[in-house]
Amino acid sequence: MNDTTLPSSRIKNFPVAWFSMIMGFTGFAIAWMRAETVYDIGFAPSCVLRWVALGLFALVTACYLVKIVRYPQQVVEEFRHPVKQAFGPAISIAMILLSIALRHDAPRLSFWLWSVGTVLHLALTLYVMSSWIHHTKYEITHMNPAWFIPVVGNILVPIAGVHHAPVEVSWFFYSVGLFFWPVLTAILFYRLIFHTSLPERFVPTLFIFIAPPAVGFISWHSLGGQVDAFAHVLYGVALFFALLLAVQASYFVRLKFFLSWWAYSFPLAALTIATLIRAQEDGSGFYRNLGAVLLALLTLLIVLLLVRTAIAVARREICVEGH
Repeated sequence: MNDTTLPSSRIKNFPVAWFSMIMGFTGFAIAWMRAETVYDIGFAPSCVLRWVALGLFALVTACYLVKIVRYPQQVVEEFRHPVKQAFGPAISIAMILLSIALRHDAPRLSFWLWSVGTVLHLALTLYVMSSWIHHTKYEITHMNPAWFIPVVGNILVPIAGVHHAPVEVSWFFYSVGLFFWPVLTAILFYRLIFHTSLPERFVPTLFIFIAPPAVGFISWHSLGGQVDAFAHVLYGVALFFALLLAVQASYFVRLKFFLSWWAYSFPLAALTIATLIRAQEDGSGFYRNLGAVLLALLTLLIVLLLVRTAIAVARREICVEGH
């Protein structure tokens, strides 16, 4: 990797938000893994998708490591920024998701991805929340749904954690995420209703509202192995947020492309996986059909995001000053 293939100015402005792409693509791979079981699909695209996800993670990580070495001050500023900081834990979440995707193919690699990702996520969660408490610069308008990212990561831990560590570890992380999810939801709704609208580039992050309850459902199922009353509540909340955003579809399609468009992908993947779990557990034709529709939408979305991202990279619209 040299200055010819990736100029220094672009490395300097390489955002940590790139890891949200890994979150979305890996969630997509996991959704297909679940679908192959539910629908007894004769081919297995997830076999390729999960390794592609690992390759993308390696590529993005390599680029960000170069930034850390060459431009450490820019990295420090990014992790101190009131808005960009929230995307930092996407690094550890990507590792945890990859551990879920690779648990059967590469159990040892899955264990280490989960272990390092979980420890890193705890450290980043403590850092981000400490900065929220002891701040001198935050305003209510700085808040956006990306602030859910540290919370979602904690709720995500048990999915692979129940296989890699004592169950008490998974319950600890799940409890932390479940406590802070409604707290942040209340603050964010206050910000959205009584203050100025989100800047256009952060509007796609509204889809993150779907993620905490959807991931909460998946982890609750992993911890308890059943779809009980509380699981119904979590799934219902996730489905409601999906409907709320669906009726605003005409607004979202008019938005200019930003890297934040990847915020559409992981929440939709989480809802798809949750729906497929319901289809598998309930044996309901409704959830089987809904799961198929969501999987199709997710697949189309991922293709669109990959194409639009490739075009933006070719046009040098990403990794530039101010983005």
